Amino acid sequence: MKASQSSYAYTPGLKIKRFMIVRKERKLPIPGKVLVKEGDAVSFDTVVARTFVPGDPYILKVARELGIEPEDLKFYLLKNKGDRVEEGEVIARYRTLFGLINRECRSPTTGVIEDVSTTTGRMIVRGDPKPVEVKAYISGKVTEVIPEEGVIVETRGAFVQGIFGVGGETNGEIKVLVDSSSDILEADMIDEDCKGKILIGGSLITKEALLKAIEFGARGIVVGGIKDTDLMDVVGYEIGVAITGHEEIGLTLIITEGFGKMAMSRKAFNIFKEFEGYKAAMNGATQIRAGVIRPEVVIPHTKEIAESELVELEEGIRPGTLVRIIREPYFGKIGRVINLPIELQVIETESEVRVAEVELEDGRRVIVSRANIEIIEE
Repeated sequence: MKASQSSYAYTPGLKIKRFMIVRKERKLPIPGKVLVKEGDAVSFDTVVARTFVPGDPYILKVARELGIEPEDLKFYLLKNKGDRVEEGEVIARYRTLFGLINRECRSPTTGVIEDVSTTTGRMIVRGDPKPVEVKAYISGKVTEVIPEEGVIVETRGAFVQGIFGVGGETNGEIKVLVDSSSDILEADMIDEDCKGKILIGGSLITKEALLKAIEFGARGIVVGGIKDTDLMDVVGYEIGVAITGHEEIGLTLIITEGFGKMAMSRKAFNIFKEFEGYKAAMNGATQIRAGVIRPEVVIPHTKEIAESELVELEEGIRPGTLVRIIREPYFGKIGRVINLPIELQVIETESEVRVAEVELEDGRRVIVSRANIEIIEE
């Protein structure tokens, strides 16, 4: 039995919007101080909250280093519990035979002596507290203050989500390097003018172009696709899709379509073309499983908007909906839903799930779990 036209499944989709209201919660990991107030205008790099986390503890085997018994440690200490010390400062010394034997123990860090034990002969030096700052991330206005924790920042602008990314939060001026969404981003397109910019490519970025962008100091790259082997070569290890965002490759990379050569959606590419020269925020953090997180680009702007752009549609998947498949063996493929069977079906994992029949762009019809597809907003 086939599903009626009223059948649908609520599945999160990639948002590609010329205009929407974007709200970001910016919170400290532990309580601290909020540095802005409600109504304040903030920019991308405005520090909105700050706290301090305890420094790292260093355990020193002082008695062993000096060659003495633990219970004799108190006779050779130059610093005691609670004293402040500098990195490299001598904190204990053993001298004998008129100075012929001279053994010293130095502090490995700047901080405070937290504990001294004459039972174990050890000393703990705690490094200075480390400041942790939270920035606004986007340019906009503080709409809410969360006491001792952070704020909510709101802006209006364009918003483009990708399917996969690496690297964390950054910002920069948008610079489009290709003429169309199907063009390849080559190394010879990268020059010194790319420093500090968010570079926009088309269907693919080569490994050489990615390495050159890193070398020239680009802040980020948004492109339709990349070869998975090229990405692994640059990152240095195989990346899973469970969660990303902490990679340190020198810039943030967002893939909008999938792995391999895949033209960026025309809607996304046209948005980047329209707002070339605007400053944008981007974040490559990706989480495919529970609690889906998508890499994103936020472009604050005050351009005129159409009435239709003021309404955020929240429709579910229906026959005719354009979707992207986010699991193998059809990962990254785009197609339209043609049927939503009501009955549960057994898939390869032997689980019974609700499925969708999708007609891919090449005409193939495939059956996939509804949890493995996402809406592409048209």
